[in-house]
Amino acid sequence: MSYINESVIYNIYPLGFCGAPKDNDGNLVYRLDKIYDCIEHLKKMSVNVLVFNPLFESSHHGYDTIDYRKVDCRLGDNNSFKKICKTLHDNGIRVILDGVFNHVGRDFFAFKDVQQNLGNSRYCNWFQNLNFGGSSPKGDPFWYEGWAGHYDLVKLNLQNDEVVNYLLDSVRFWIDEFGIDGLRLDAADCIDLEFFKKLRNVCKSKKPDFWLYGEITHGDYNRWANNELLDSVTNYECYKGIYSSHNDHNYFEIAHSLNRQFGNGGIYRNIYTYNFVDNHDVNRIASDLKDKNHLSNVYTLMYTMPGVPSIYYGSEYGIEGKRTQHSDYELRPCLDLNNVENANYNLLNHIIKLGKVRLALDALKYGNFDNVNIMNEKLVYKRFTDNQTVFVAFNLTDHDEKIGFDTGCNAKLTDVLNDNEVFDVNGYFELSMKPYSSRILVVNDGGFKVDFDVKSEVKAVKADAPKEAEKIVQKLEYVKKGRYLHFKGTEYEVLGVSTHSETGEKLVIYMSVDGKDTLWARPYDMFTDIVEYNGSMVNRFTLLS
Repeated sequence: MSYINESVIYNIYPLGFCGAPKDNDGNLVYRLDKIYDCIEHLKKMSVNVLVFNPLFESSHHGYDTIDYRKVDCRLGDNNSFKKICKTLHDNGIRVILDGVFNHVGRDFFAFKDVQQNLGNSRYCNWFQNLNFGGSSPKGDPFWYEGWAGHYDLVKLNLQNDEVVNYLLDSVRFWIDEFGIDGLRLDAADCIDLEFFKKLRNVCKSKKPDFWLYGEITHGDYNRWANNELLDSVTNYECYKGIYSSHNDHNYFEIAHSLNRQFGNGGIYRNIYTYNFVDNHDVNRIASDLKDKNHLSNVYTLMYTMPGVPSIYYGSEYGIEGKRTQHSDYELRPCLDLNNVENANYNLLNHIIKLGKVRLALDALKYGNFDNVNIMNEKLVYKRFTDNQTVFVAFNLTDHDEKIGFDTGCNAKLTDVLNDNEVFDVNGYFELSMKPYSSRILVVNDGGFKVDFDVKSEVKAVKADAPKEAEKIVQKLEYVKKGRYLHFKGTEYEVLGVSTHSETGEKLVIYMSVDGKDTLWARPYDMFTDIVEYNGSMVNRFTLLS
């Protein structure tokens, strides 16, 4: 078993989360340091694994890599990220990075060399199907293969030993220097399987419990997740089944998928799948659901099904976001996780409870799966080990319902999700369910309960400032219109300086740049002030452009 069995995952898309410019402007800004302010929030949700979507140096969105051994300057630098990793580890949170090994950006050093030296470049064989028999759609005097027809994403030739060794050395670098604990493998269905064999050997030799999971949207998961290749894959089948079952009032759909995957004779019983209800590529779950009252049940299902649950940043508050025809940016907003607009705190509190329940119950972390009773709008399944049995029940209707099922025991059931309510059962039991509700029932002698009052210790967050920031900080002399970075990582647009009509006090008028129309006013002296942050003196606001 891996540490992942004992995990709750949180997933961040750093460039969006930090409000970085869409195009790399070359300016070094320590935006990712805002993660320090999120640690307490993560620990409240029992999060102990943090997945960062791409943070290698890139030209635009992170998946067009320029340098595999450098943190994107829009987020910080290697030194600042090393300190972030240490702080997360000190707080019991493991770090997984996004490994984008199928393709690179056009600004990648080897591709730039081909552009400059053409057929004389030593890197011609680094790229898939590169030849000089025609021109590329980008106007190059040669042709190459772009991933999925996107010529900004140049496919690497992973059958070239030089390429493979370069990538594997990069992975060794991230393990040795940063102590990372795993990799998400982007576009895993496009990558040569022999590369995954070599990758696995490198990673497991460094860290035996290093976790590798691949982005797989369809196909037989066993092809990629097995003892020779990856540990796991993204469970897109159940992702679809979860929201679709609630929208169609048809629990048979998700029950069929769960039984097909994990039931007796299930085809993926040996795979600990990466489970999710949204991510940086698909609509937010709150936007996909026809009735947002189903959000609680959606997360109960994800936290109690086999595999590891993952929360996409901000969705714990029920935020919305949809893909557009030409952009994913709405899915990847800049957020202050401690101050989310129109936050659904009932959902957050539900997820906090689910995290504690999952980590408290071995049956949820390690147990087998069986469907018990399936109806269109009601569902009961069980998770069980030799030592523990847990029933999970759902009512997706808008009214009180009862659902009967055979418990197979003469004992007590403790609903650890709902105030540790206890029921006496003797074989068949008829359970009362409130509208849009779920129950997690542990078979026991009546003494079992989950304590939700236990506080997670959050260690003091101290990080030495990077060398580039170890300069004497000068207070802003004046404030002009433009974009500014708040010391906690959020960007704002200054509209101007106004004067209070009664007191004559100067006020800076500004707004966030995340697409919201919220206006703010702050006293001029406070706006230009210097504050202490993470052990260093920094400007409260820094002019970016």
